Amino acid sequence: MKYLHLIWAAMFRSKTRTSLTLLSVVAAFLLFGLLDSVRVAFNATNGVEGVDRMIVSSKLSITQMLPASLEQQVVATPGVKQVAYAAWFGGFYKDPRDFFPNFSVSPNYLDMYPEFLLPAAQRKAYEADQMGAIVGQSLADKNHWKIGDMIPMQATIFPTKGSNTWTFRLDGIFHVADPKMRGQEQVLFFHWKYFDEGNDYVKGRVGWYVVRVKDINRAGAVAKAIDSLSENSDHETKTQSEAAFQQAFVKQLADVGMIVTAIMAAVFFTLLLLTGNTMAQAVRERIPELAVLKTIGFSNRSLLWLVLAESVSMVVLGGAIGLALAMVANPAITNASHGRFQLPALQGETWLVGVALMIVIGVIVGLPPALRAMRLNIVDALAGR
Repeated sequence: MKYLHLIWAAMFRSKTRTSLTLLSVVAAFLLFGLLDSVRVAFNATNGVEGVDRMIVSSKLSITQMLPASLEQQVVATPGVKQVAYAAWFGGFYKDPRDFFPNFSVSPNYLDMYPEFLLPAAQRKAYEADQMGAIVGQSLADKNHWKIGDMIPMQATIFPTKGSNTWTFRLDGIFHVADPKMRGQEQVLFFHWKYFDEGNDYVKGRVGWYVVRVKDINRAGAVAKAIDSLSENSDHETKTQSEAAFQQAFVKQLADVGMIVTAIMAAVFFTLLLLTGNTMAQAVRERIPELAVLKTIGFSNRSLLWLVLAESVSMVVLGGAIGLALAMVANPAITNASHGRFQLPALQGETWLVGVALMIVIGVIVGLPPALRAMRLNIVDALAGR
């Protein structure tokens, strides 16, 4: 600690260069904090114990559909309180790049999700209208939809009567009370019966079942009992928590963990080159000063540790600021997206990995110039050779 003033003075000898390098380190670790939160959100493990709502989907792939006749067997399974079902539709409105989830659902689907608040009159109108659809408030606001509007959707998987155009009548707009769950308002539901009768290829099939259990402490046993119903059949099932099902659905599109790791590897490799060049230049400019320090009694080992401490301090300072900004940014992003992107609070594990990376990067970029300082010949350095 007695050499802290020397380390600080050396670090900010060139304020502009150090400030720009610090900004790069801050940006790198801010990105690390955000992307690691995305990884945690998508890769968290979720069992079925302690949950009352589970998803029954195909064991082979969530793109494989299940027979609608399986519903009665699931309903009759001991421990099951309620069953609903849904099927992925995959249509788009106007622009395929502006995609939102859309499903065909069973008549009792909303009973499984009390967090979806729909006025009773609108629900009654929806249930009486075979072409009826309901959407979340956020999605309705985004597309300027109002009750009674006809919504044409273009199918990407299921054509109807030789055409890709499906038409729905907007009978209801639901909302969720919790601001953190506003992302669930970006969805459209319509009747599974309308889908089953209207599509050209698939009949009597559903995408998955939603199961509510009577006792959450027996959720695991109920899940095993449900999966045993179709064991050794051509439609074997896998029962899991809703969160695990959603993660599996996303992983069908991309391996989020691998993408995040690849991006961060590229970022930190670039950071190594940048900070390494900064430290090498900073030490090269101070060769005469380092020679003077040796002249007045600093040992080779002392200079080695001074340069390493300077390098590590710079990376740790910038990295800590970056992770602190990520702590603030995570809830801000969640709130700004109205819950559409749910980023968890920065985990302790992320901080530990981040600090370890800061120290490792600091040592790697600081070691070559530190070794040069340690081996410095006083006479040659003072003579400018």
